[in-house]
Amino acid sequence: MAQITASMVRELRERTGLGMMDCKKALVEVAGDMDQAIEHLRKSSGLKAAKKAERVAAQGVVLARLAEDGSRGVLVEVNCETDFVAKDENFLAFAEQCLAAAFADPELDAAALLAGGLDDRRQKLIQKIGENVNLRRVAHVTADAGGRVGDYVHGNRRIGVLVSLSGGDESLARDVAMHVAAMNPLVVRGDDVPQEVLAKESEIYAAQARESGKPEAIIEKMISGRLRKFVAEVSLLQQPFVKNPDESVGDLVRGADADVTRILRYEAGEGMERKQEDFAAEVAAQLETG
Repeated sequence: MAQITASMVRELRERTGLGMMDCKKALVEVAGDMDQAIEHLRKSSGLKAAKKAERVAAQGVVLARLAEDGSRGVLVEVNCETDFVAKDENFLAFAEQCLAAAFADPELDAAALLAGGLDDRRQKLIQKIGENVNLRRVAHVTADAGGRVGDYVHGNRRIGVLVSLSGGDESLARDVAMHVAAMNPLVVRGDDVPQEVLAKESEIYAAQARESGKPEAIIEKMISGRLRKFVAEVSLLQQPFVKNPDESVGDLVRGADADVTRILRYEAGEGMERKQEDFAAEVAAQLETG
């Protein structure tokens, strides 16, 4: 008998959208053959949910919750297929359940939370609303001693931010979180920009500069200047504060005897490939086969 590993169960769940136990049973019945397990599940009562889970769920919401004392916060991203469902009360209720479960146990990631009971609710929701739904990401931020965590969720709930400050107060933390939501900095400070990012930008600037035909010494100065500008643009503390562009975020927090220790920003669907439907081609194909 083939050994059924946790990674096999996880892969089948990701490929079908069905529950952990259903996936494990299917793998056991077909001696671990992934393709046969998928076929088995499609023939079973999970067919409807499995079909929906094949579709990309790249819409959705990001929700945040803070501890009352600001000592910690959590972000969750819950996805669906369409913006319409992202506003549905049943979907939003499930998203709130995910947030509450994540806040209650900071040790659990998205997969563990689903395995802990949320996946059954997710399956029922898929059947009810007719779209794939998934808890994609969970992240926690904890404040350092004497600091606090602030949050901000944009009005449409597509962007959520957690910010950890040393010093400062609730109002400052929320202002910085709002700025992060709006301006999407890559890092907190310039020294945090990864070397591979700088190398890639330098390569791009070099190629652009050499097209100008200028001497190499001038080109090197051009690259250096553009890199400094790039670092300033992507570093939180160097960005002009969104509420008052006359001061930087760094000036803002230093004026409050505070500092930013961490930022976390989620945007619903970021990095996911959204399926582009070509309805004209689909109709034409149906006509050809009809």
